[in-house]
Amino acid sequence: MQLNLHPIVVINKVDKPNCRPDEVHDAVFELFFSLDATEEQLNFPTYYGSGKNGWFNDSLTQIEGIDPLLDGILKHVPPPKVNEGYLQMQITSLDYSSFLGRIAIGKVSRGVIKENQQVALMQADGSIKKSKVKELYVFEGMGKKKVTEVVAGDLCAVVGIEDFNIGDTIADAENPEALPVISVDEPTMSMLFSINNSPFYGKDGKFVTSRHLRDRLMKETEKNLALKVEDTDSGDSFLVYGRGILHLGILIETMRREGYELTIGQPTVIVKELNGTKCEPYENLVVDVPQEYASKVIDLVTRRKGEMHVMETKGEMQHLEFEIPSRGLIGLRSQMLTNTAGEAVMAHRFTEYKPWKGSIPGRNNGVLISKFQDKTTGYSIDKLQDRGTFFVDPGEDVYAGQVIAENIKPGDLVVNATEGKKLTNHRASGSDDATRIAPKTLMTLEECMEYIQQDECIEVTPNFIRMRKVILDEEERKKQSKRMSTEAV
Repeated sequence: MQLNLHPIVVINKVDKPNCRPDEVHDAVFELFFSLDATEEQLNFPTYYGSGKNGWFNDSLTQIEGIDPLLDGILKHVPPPKVNEGYLQMQITSLDYSSFLGRIAIGKVSRGVIKENQQVALMQADGSIKKSKVKELYVFEGMGKKKVTEVVAGDLCAVVGIEDFNIGDTIADAENPEALPVISVDEPTMSMLFSINNSPFYGKDGKFVTSRHLRDRLMKETEKNLALKVEDTDSGDSFLVYGRGILHLGILIETMRREGYELTIGQPTVIVKELNGTKCEPYENLVVDVPQEYASKVIDLVTRRKGEMHVMETKGEMQHLEFEIPSRGLIGLRSQMLTNTAGEAVMAHRFTEYKPWKGSIPGRNNGVLISKFQDKTTGYSIDKLQDRGTFFVDPGEDVYAGQVIAENIKPGDLVVNATEGKKLTNHRASGSDDATRIAPKTLMTLEECMEYIQQDECIEVTPNFIRMRKVILDEEERKKQSKRMSTEAV
């Protein structure tokens, strides 16, 4: 990787007040050197200062203000290159407003775009549509500011353009010239979104009906082009396609904070039939990790059908690149962070569809399922602790069919975690003091999505994330299991 930047190193003495300037300078030099910086880039200016006291200077002399730093930016950072010619602006992102409709966002590469200007929308299929710019906005801080024109080099939001997609070019109406088309990664994973049908339905959220859920998902597709939504045979469920667990998890977390209640199923990869062969999506996985943990990362990825293509040493870090099925990424992040003490940095991107690579090891242990709906008791949990690791604390509301713990053995087990201690006149000295309940295991939304199996789902509300069985009734689950066994034979 070749760096394309002009660094100005700023040393904040508040963060490390006892650190010598030359030590910080050498550390930054080693960082840029490990990133394959050129000789020119390694010869960088250094500024010192205190963010707390509000001063920066090119020496350790304390002054008033940060003028030397601002002068240094003007001196050392080259100005943007402005291309002269007719208007060219590529749409790289989009937004949606219930008042303004769809909003195109991008950088003006050439020329000037003005309010009420007639423009040409050049699409990826080669078609050209005439349109008119109704309003223009530039970004200022965390918000937008309305303007009448935007020159080349600036980011802006354009209102009034219809039927546009990511990668389309907004060009001059009389002399349209398109920029090279950029593509949006296609979805590789799907999840079933349903209304919350648990016994605690409607107790926590404001938006709980299928109409609320459908409207919110369709609204998301207006500004999230990598997301697709399909109706199912059931009016209460929708199939949502996304780029991975993180992509779908951000949507679910956003909806949860907005007051929605919903149930989500196990994430599954999208499988295609290509030339008569069953194919699945593959991704390029990049991991940067300290050298002492590299073997653990390699072992973890290869057990998930990953193949290592690149292994490079960069300073104290090991740079690893793998080709791995998208299925292998489910649950990988949490395991990798655990095995590397949180030191691993991983990123991945879709490459192509390739033949199915066989089964990938999943969760080995079963779960403990609540038998009754009530509050859990410390007495019951204490007696069940040798059966598994609990996801609930004493005093929490649970219902029949809810997953409350991980079993220490394979297979599921239905338990009663709501039974209270029988009160009698007989007491054994010190028996109550012997109760020692381990704290519950906290599971994030993403960890729950990676943990659940095909017959399980997640209940998501504004204040709670609960794992449960899809079929809550124990007898119905047994009947369903027998039917599936008969069909398999």
